[in-house]
Amino acid sequence: KVAGIIGHFNSGTSIPASKIYSDAGLAQVAMATAPAFTAQGYKTTFRSLTSDTQQGSVLGKYVVEKLNAKQIAIIDDRSAYGQGLADEFEKAAKAAGATIAKREFTSDKETDFTAILTSIKAVKPDLIFFGGADAQSGPMVKQKKRLGISAPLVSGEMTRSDTFLKLAGSEAEGTIASMAGVPIEQMPDGPAFLERYKAKYGDMEIYTPYGYDATRVLLAAMLKADSADPAKYLPVLATIEHAGVTSAHISYDEKGDLKEGGITVYKVENGAWKVIETIGAK
Repeated sequence: KVAGIIGHFNSGTSIPASKIYSDAGLAQVAMATAPAFTAQGYKTTFRSLTSDTQQGSVLGKYVVEKLNAKQIAIIDDRSAYGQGLADEFEKAAKAAGATIAKREFTSDKETDFTAILTSIKAVKPDLIFFGGADAQSGPMVKQKKRLGISAPLVSGEMTRSDTFLKLAGSEAEGTIASMAGVPIEQMPDGPAFLERYKAKYGDMEIYTPYGYDATRVLLAAMLKADSADPAKYLPVLATIEHAGVTSAHISYDEKGDLKEGGITVYKVENGAWKVIETIGAK
């Protein structure tokens, strides 16, 4: 008697689960950012975050135009998330005029990147882009420093975490990471939501407002359709316009991607993530 799904947390789980929900006719609003999630043609899949197509495109252009990167090395962990983000980043960086001097692959279980980084050192890149998570990017920056590679590491939201800061230690300094969405202070109802949340639950996780909005949008579609039957509320959800915490205009395109979103670029300065720039993504 489930009426709808909020989740899953990442692309690796959301993509295989999406077929099961689609076969059952159940709406799924996921945190997944991999392009493949909504490229399957299901009428039941929706995102609560900007996709990696949007994020990778923005970040690829950003490093060329703002960081003046001309020679770039790319590493990805072959996961749905990591490879998808790296592919979109590569396309955008090339389109902006950069050369991809080297592209290497690892896994989301690996922790020794010495061989890969040694081969990358030989091409002298202006920066290294990593598509993957903090469990790999943390050790990676330590090993990069040990090998004498001065090129900064640039990555996505799975690196922009407190775990990365702990794993990387002082070598985290100068790392750049993007994240889908905008800082809570810049969200339409962000500061007020944060205050309410802290009063009730304590510290907030970074994806909390997106999960909250995903739930509220699903409920709004049910209320508008006057039914919790997915067959009745799904067409309403597909065309909904909702004012939420994260955005005043939450709506989906024909694939279930957000029509509007933002990307925030962060940099590690003095051991903490600092906002460098927020860029619109459509």
